[in-house]
This record gives sequence, C-alpha cells and structure tokens, in this order.
Amino acid sequence: MTSLSTLPIEARLVAIREALVGHTRALLVAEPGAGKTTRVPLALLDAPWCRGGRLLLLEPRRIAARLAAGFMAETLGEPVGETVGYRMRGESRVGPATRLEVVTQGVLTRMLQDDPMLEGVAGILFDEFHERSLEADLGLALALDAQAGLRDDLRLLVMSATLDLDSLLGVLGQGTPVIDCPGRTFPVETRYRSLTGREEAASRQARAVFEALDDEAGDALVILPGVGEIRRLARELAGRRPDLAIMELHGRLPLEAQRRALRPDPGGRRRVVLATAIAESSVTVDGVRIVVDAGQERVPVFQPRSGLTRLETRRVNRASADQRRGRAGRQGPGVCVRLWAEEQPLIPHGEPEIRQADLAPLAFELARWGITEPSQLAWVTPPPPAALAAGRDLLRRLGVLDAAFHLTALGRASTRWPTHPRLAVMLERAVALDALPLACALVAALEGRDLEGEKDLERALEARLADGRAHRQWLHDARRLARLGGCRLEVASLAPLGELLALAYPERIAQRLAPGRFRLASGGLAVLPEEHPLAHAALLVAAELDGEAGGARIFRGVALSPDRLEALYPETAEWRASLAWSDEQGRLVGEQRRGLGAVVLERRPLQALPPEAVRRALLDALRRRRRLPFDEAAEQLRGRVALLRRELGDDWPDWSDAALLERLDDWLGPHLDGVTRLEAVDKLPLGRLLLDTLGWPLRSRLDELAPERLTVPSGSGIRLDYASCREGGEPVLAVKLQEVFGWRASPRVAGGRVPVLLHLLSPARRPLQVTRDLESFWANGYPEVRREMRGRYPRHPWPEDPLTAEATARTRRRG
Repeated sequence: MTSLSTLPIEARLVAIREALVGHTRALLVAEPGAGKTTRVPLALLDAPWCRGGRLLLLEPRRIAARLAAGFMAETLGEPVGETVGYRMRGESRVGPATRLEVVTQGVLTRMLQDDPMLEGVAGILFDEFHERSLEADLGLALALDAQAGLRDDLRLLVMSATLDLDSLLGVLGQGTPVIDCPGRTFPVETRYRSLTGREEAASRQARAVFEALDDEAGDALVILPGVGEIRRLARELAGRRPDLAIMELHGRLPLEAQRRALRPDPGGRRRVVLATAIAESSVTVDGVRIVVDAGQERVPVFQPRSGLTRLETRRVNRASADQRRGRAGRQGPGVCVRLWAEEQPLIPHGEPEIRQADLAPLAFELARWGITEPSQLAWVTPPPPAALAAGRDLLRRLGVLDAAFHLTALGRASTRWPTHPRLAVMLERAVALDALPLACALVAALEGRDLEGEKDLERALEARLADGRAHRQWLHDARRLARLGGCRLEVASLAPLGELLALAYPERIAQRLAPGRFRLASGGLAVLPEEHPLAHAALLVAAELDGEAGGARIFRGVALSPDRLEALYPETAEWRASLAWSDEQGRLVGEQRRGLGAVVLERRPLQALPPEAVRRALLDALRRRRRLPFDEAAEQLRGRVALLRRELGDDWPDWSDAALLERLDDWLGPHLDGVTRLEAVDKLPLGRLLLDTLGWPLRSRLDELAPERLTVPSGSGIRLDYASCREGGEPVLAVKLQEVFGWRASPRVAGGRVPVLLHLLSPARRPLQVTRDLESFWANGYPEVRREMRGRYPRHPWPEDPLTAEATARTRRRG
C-alpha cells in the first residue's frame, strides 16, 4: 500500500489550502495516482472557512463514492458514518458528527434544489470533472449560481486528471487559481493483441490474460465494459486457473467486497481484478503491474426506444484508453495489453453528456431552479438548443411545464420523486388511479437493468411481485419509492398497467391499422409480429421500441382500452378539424376528429373547409415536397440575392430552400386565400412574391449591385446567369468574343467585389475560353485563339490588337 506521505498531492496541499483561503473558487489538475480524491478533502476539513461546516465531495459513480468514503474513514481510524460518510440515491451512511459527505452527482442537484443556501455546507469538491456527466455540469452551474446570489462564502474546487482549462476559466473566472499536481507513474510498455476467431469473447480474453500473466510479474487489472462481461470472464478464468484469485470490482458489489478487490490476496495468490471503468481513474488497485484493456466503455446515451437514458457499449476514446494504460505504472514498471489492433482509430475524447443526452430531466431541473433561459447560468458546455426544446416539448405534453417553461401544479408535486420526469408524472398521477404501489413496482423495473430478454412486461412484474428476493435490487428500489409515496408495496392487480404507461408515454399510445401494424400518437408507425398476442389490440402503449424509419419495432407493450384513454386525457373529447393533402386524390381532404395526436377515436365529415386550416394544410404539403416550384426568373433572382448576402452580409435575406420552407407562413401564406390545390400554388408568381418582401433600401440597390444584364462594348445588353451563386459560385456572362473587344478587364458586380466569370464564345456560340481575368486572356490566350479561329470564321473580325478594335455583334461584308 502506498504511504500517504509519499503521494504527490502531499506537496500541493498547502497551495490548495491557501488558494481557497484567498478565493472562493479553484481548479486542481492532478494526474492519476496523485491521491487527490482521498487526501484533499481531509486536508481541507480544518481550513478556517470550513470550521463548523461540512464538505461535499462529488463523485461520478456510486462505487467510487463508497470506496472513497471507506478509505478516508479508515485513514481516520473510524467507521463510515462518523467524520466521513456517503450519500447516494436510496442509500445513506451519515451521522450527526459527519463533516465530509461523499455524494453522487444527482444527490448534489437534489440538495441544491431542496436548499439553495446549502445551510451548513462550507464547500463542494467536484472530483473527476473531466468525465463531464450531465449531472456534474448541471451541479456546477447551479452551485455557481447559488454562490453568486446567495452564498458568497461557499468554496468550490473542481478537480480532475485532465481539464479544459480555457472553458473552465471562462466559467469560473480568469483569476481563478490553478494548482497543478503531477502523478507518479512508471514506464508502461504497450502491446496490442487483436482478438479474432470464432470463440466466445470471454475465451479469447482469458487467453490474452494468461499470456500476460505468464510473461510478466505482478497482479492484473482487466477493464471490461460491464458486469455481464466481468462475470463471463470470471467463470472462464476460474475454470482454467484455480491458483489465481479472481476478484470483481463494480458497483453492484457490497462495500466490503469492493474494498477487498483493492488489496493483495491474503493467501498470497496472484490476483486478476476484473473491473468496470471505475478502475480507469477513480480508485487505485494495489499491486497491479498488468492492465488488460478490452477497449470498450459504457456511456449514458439517450435511448429513444425506451425514453430513458441507458448505458451503451462503445469503443473507448483515446483519453480514457491512456488513463487505463497508466494504471499499470502506478507502483512500478508495467505492461498494458490492448485487445484491439494498433491501427484501430480512436476518437480523441468522449463527448460531454450534455451534447448527447435526453434533456427533459435538465429542463425539469431548470424549471425547479426558476430558470427560463439557460443563458442565465454559467455552463462549461451550454445545453444544445434543439435538444433542450425537445425536452421542454415533452414536459409540456406531460403537463409539468406551462408555455412559459414554469412548473405547473403537477410539476411541483412531481419534484418529490427522484426519477425521470416521465416516471415522476406516472407516480404522481397513480395516486388518483389508486395504483401507486403498482407504479412503484413498474418504475423500479423500467429503471433497472434486469429486464433484458423479458419481452412480456406483465409477466416480468408478476415474477418480481411473487418473489422479490430473487430480484433484490428491484425490491430495494420499489420499496424505496413506496416509502416516499407513503404506501406499502402491496399490488392487488396489474389491470392499471396500461394506464400507468400511457401517463408516462403519451406519444407512444398506438392504434391498430392492421394486425401487427400501429399508428403512434406521435404520428409514426410501429409494428409487432402478427402472431404476437397484442397484434390485434385496438390500442396499446409501447413501453419500449426502436427507431426504425420504416416502422418502429415494439419490444414491450401493454394493451389500453379506449375508454381508459378518454378518462386519462379529457382533451380526447374535443373535436378538431383535420385537413391533409392527399397525393392519391390530388386535393385536400377534410374531416373532424377526436383523439390524442394521431390516434383517432372517432371521425366525421367536415362540412366546410376553414380557410386557415386550408392554408396550413397547403403549406404542410409544400414542406413535405421539400422543394418549391420556382421558374427560371425566380431562380435567377434567388441567385442574385444569395451572392449579395454572401458578399455584403446578413442584411440581405436567406432565400435558400431550407430557409424559405421554414418561413413559408411569412412570405407565401398571405397569398393563399382561395387556393385549395397545389397546382394553383405552382402557378403563383413566386419570384415576384419574394421580391415584394425586400425592403425598399435593398430593392433599390439590387439592380445596381447585381444587375440582370450587362451592356458589353458592342452595345448589346446580355443577361447574366446567377444560378451557381446559390451554391457559392459566381455570376456568368456568356458573350461572343467579338462583342467585348476594347474591354480591358473583366466586369465586376456586388460593388466591385466579385469578378464576372466570362464564357467567351465563337461566332457559332461555342465556348472558346472561360476566364475571370480578361486582361490576362488578351495578353496570353487570345493570340492562340486568333490563329485557330480566323481561318474557320473569315467573315468575323480577328484583329491583332483586340483592345483598340471596334466591338461588334455583326459579321463583315465580303469585299
């Protein structure tokens, strides 16, 4: 075990303490092996600003939180729950004497929401911030806001092995002190061993592990993506080498088992520690000289088919792979065996979760905090606007946000549930259905990881309710929710199951079109095998489906009766006019419908077509066509304006296809009165309608800056072709060579900024030369053209000096 006095971080503790005496924010960049996670928090407990208060140490994973708390408590000679404790969802070991709480990231957000003043908290330490989880980014943004507005004495320390200093200093302030601490690493040899063959992955991995153990001394750390892979490899290794101590290290183990995995085997056997990515940076495994890296990681990614954020297996990024490699050199020279080909490319860094996650939970937390504009908070990476808008749209459909992005009464009530807003709404509304125990059981199953392979949700719940001890994690989670709801986990019937799912997934309520074929309330198609028991259900709710374009496959669903749908969503009683363009009939088809989204419970003919609905249906039909029927004159006009926008700036409008389709309501909508067919739209003078939208200052300059025609030296007015300008090209003038005698340089448009591309033509109007530099052509190209053409076209002038010759569009008379 490494002595505390020899940890590199020891030399930086005084600097860290001093930085936080003079500042309320600081950054610590400490390489792996420095000891920052367990030494820095203890060193700050007796700082002047911390006396009488608590410290929060934020960890990205439950296992890291437990192990860090256990190690620090052991350092103090105390059990966990005295000076050092931990707190995570569903589990807490803190006491009245606890001054250092190790918390998971979601717990910090909940603490801030419950008490923005963070009474009794002196400082927050953000560990492993480089992992850039959504909850860590949100926690930092909220903590900075609380510090700026409520707690100017609150200390914030951001710690990581690697940090984007520019981005963080932009958020924390350029004057924020930065403390660097090198890690202690020994040389590590890197070997690549691509796994090929038809054997199971575990067999091939085991062979690579045995080869490394035979070649090198010391214990081995094998980093795998998840628990399933760990257990398969453990069985393979134990079956072949009983002399090895096979240890597991992951978040599902009891704390004592996790701690045993970090220590040498009491019997002196060589260890093979099979770990998830927790071993990448958060903990040190003593005695390891060999790292075997499977090259995969599980990252949280929004899964449209479940509507929740799940863990997805991906190839590891280069920064994480280098962190793993460093584990072999913590206590001496080591070897890293990478189970992929050396030429296999890796992306440099993982994406911040905020860029790839479902942002409905973030939108919910912002509303709880009283934020309507994300820019009101300081973000290392701001929420992507489109993803945030999608999250807010979902929350409005669920009834937890109003149009101004404030919490509704249902939204405020739902804040008591520590789960996704979808499921929080289900739990809250389940009370009125007298189905809260069933909702608790259902949410625990949907959030858990043990439903894989179970297609029948009702049977899966029946099995868990009948024998909870066989599903201990589910039972623990379900009971915790029941305690929050003030009920017992006693489920009398599964009958309300479809209603509960309909509350959480309103857009996935599906109506049968044909056996096994359904229309979702969101408008998409979904399919089941025709032999599936639900294939003939009139209505169902898809609890899980994929995103196939031709029709999403339903993996789990539950039937729903129409009368229960009407009871859950009273708006289904409202009749609404529906107009749509029918390609088959070539006209607008109108009817009145009542239902939910694209699910239609009843329909009747529409006696008259409301003008506004007709206009909307026509515009929707045009958008679906993805093109507009512009004639040649209109396309030339769009090219002229595109050129001026590119050269002179955004004062000139964007008339690209995408922009015009998006703004159809503004420029085309007002001209559709009385129009009911797309053929009539095709006949409208769209170019003139566009021109009418130009304000007078721009319209008055259009002909000056981008003229339709240019007068050439012969006196002819020749039309310019601006078609290529829409794609970033330049205007083209196709003109007979004899008509530009006397022009010394190429003409220019856009206030002299853009030369015209000249297509110089023969008397037969065939291309002779393409140039945007006429002066160079006269000096270098024209003599050769003259030699070739004067014999072919003797009745046309080919003077030796074209600059002094008279330009003409005519031929010479024969003498």
